[in-house]
Amino acid sequence: MPKSILLIGGPSTGKTTLINHLKTLGYPCLEEISRQVTKKAQSEGIDQLFLEKPLLFSQLLKDARIQQFQEVATYDTDYVFLDRGIPDTVAYMDYIGQDYTEEFVTDCKTYHYDVVFILPLWKEIHQTDGERYESFEQAQEIQDHLLATYHTYGYAPIEVPKGDVASRASFIINTLKG
Repeated sequence: MPKSILLIGGPSTGKTTLINHLKTLGYPCLEEISRQVTKKAQSEGIDQLFLEKPLLFSQLLKDARIQQFQEVATYDTDYVFLDRGIPDTVAYMDYIGQDYTEEFVTDCKTYHYDVVFILPLWKEIHQTDGERYESFEQAQEIQDHLLATYHTYGYAPIEVPKGDVASRASFIINTLKG
């Protein structure tokens, strides 16, 4: 059974770049799905689903992340990397003060990742775009919520040092291999 290796971090910390690099190294990676959910909503006339209907957005993300979590078991490899996890949905809802059902808490407790790496905020690479609208200050608040949420569910995220993508990937692989 492969280990589920989760990459978390606030907006614009380099997760997608790192996932893409890990793919080039031959590792199976499951990409962040929030952009897909956001773009689908935009095609249906909802500019920012997370802002306009945060509970619906979070439910869609959580359900898709559960599917990704379950997909890990289908791989014949040592590690499968995931860009964001189920507790991210709770962290973001806490960030905006959105109430949510006990189902979110239960799912965070039910589906447990093997190892969690967190990418630190990095002002020099922070960018906004049509799906990533958070300022650097907002990204810091989100990062704080992510850390608090993952600690609440029993994780001790390992911080990935800043550096070029190859050195970040090497740090993760070397940490996993012990």
